[in-house]
Amino acid sequence: MNVIRFADLVAQGRVRGQRVFIRADLNVPQDDAGRITEDTRIRASVPCIRMALDAGAAVMVTSHLGRPTEGEFKPADTLALVAERLSQLLGRPVPLKAGWVDGVDVKPGEVVLLENCRVNKGEKKNNEELARKMAALCDIFVHDAFGTAHRAEASTYGIAQFAKVACAGPLLAAEIDALTRALAQPKRPLVAIVAGSKVSTKLTILQSLAKNVDQLIVGGGIANTFMLAAGLPIGKSLAEADLVNDAKAVIDAMAARGAAVPIPTDVVCAKTFAADATATVKAARDVAADDMILDIGPRTAGALAAQLRAAGTIVWNGPVGVFEFDAFAHGTETIARAIAASDAFSIAGGGDTLAAIAKYGIEKDVGYISTGGGAFLEVLEGKTLPAFEILARRAKG
Repeated sequence: MNVIRFADLVAQGRVRGQRVFIRADLNVPQDDAGRITEDTRIRASVPCIRMALDAGAAVMVTSHLGRPTEGEFKPADTLALVAERLSQLLGRPVPLKAGWVDGVDVKPGEVVLLENCRVNKGEKKNNEELARKMAALCDIFVHDAFGTAHRAEASTYGIAQFAKVACAGPLLAAEIDALTRALAQPKRPLVAIVAGSKVSTKLTILQSLAKNVDQLIVGGGIANTFMLAAGLPIGKSLAEADLVNDAKAVIDAMAARGAAVPIPTDVVCAKTFAADATATVKAARDVAADDMILDIGPRTAGALAAQLRAAGTIVWNGPVGVFEFDAFAHGTETIARAIAASDAFSIAGGGDTLAAIAKYGIEKDVGYISTGGGAFLEVLEGKTLPAFEILARRAKG
């Protein structure tokens, strides 16, 4: 995908003295007192901001936070604590500006944080008047918020339409490169892991991947539905019986290409869904009527791990069992460690996936960890993200 990259503009000396508007993703989790509980997104935004400051730009940064009501600013909507954390990370003051749409006073070498952009009326519906006002604030618009790339809003799409220059920041550019490497130009075999509680939430992803991948590993409640489709008993496990035919269609689509959806041969069951439930390993065909399948068994995990170690490219979305409970975490841990040990290029995304990566400490052994949940899933579905589309269009001139 051809987009203008902010790093290239900096290298070409085209940023000094320019007004740079960065759309970042600073939507961090907060506790009931409003304190930031996890600042990964803020830290991930720093390289782009530093790049702009070092290049001598007048820098404006904005983000959404939470789900504010447009036109009704409330104290809970403020980016004040984000500005405080950002100033600590940058080692310089980061003033917070409210009511910024009609003008921002910032000089070259300075940075300001513009208050929660989702408070602006017309933001979510990509109002053209609002987008044009935002575009008028800057000489260069930098999209560096992959987590919002699937939304066509005024601060993510409209501003990119009307700004003099619209480009991808280093975080967004890295996502584009990783997704292109994993899905558009993969080294084979390409193995995808799609797990979660429901087939219905990821059916279009499964259908899209079935046209391209060499192995499609399913896990969690999704695997239970596929086990039903294969004629196996699942007891009282979470599944969607009404989607068995859809699961069969995915299996058939893969088979028609000489590819496969490995069905678990053994599973870990319990009688109740609880951290202290007794875990019992059973052959898949021996699941009892009152059993709940909460993880894949060791034989299945070992077979999948062997496939992953032999893969050329791995796409991972979702843990394969209830990994939050240690008794039912072995499958996910085996998968995670196999990905870490593989020579394949791996890309992982989704909140639960990131939690599993953190739990097993394999962050440095995954090729690329995607920062956007919904955006990552839409790419897996085969959709073209609005941010990618408008930036590619602007690159053509």
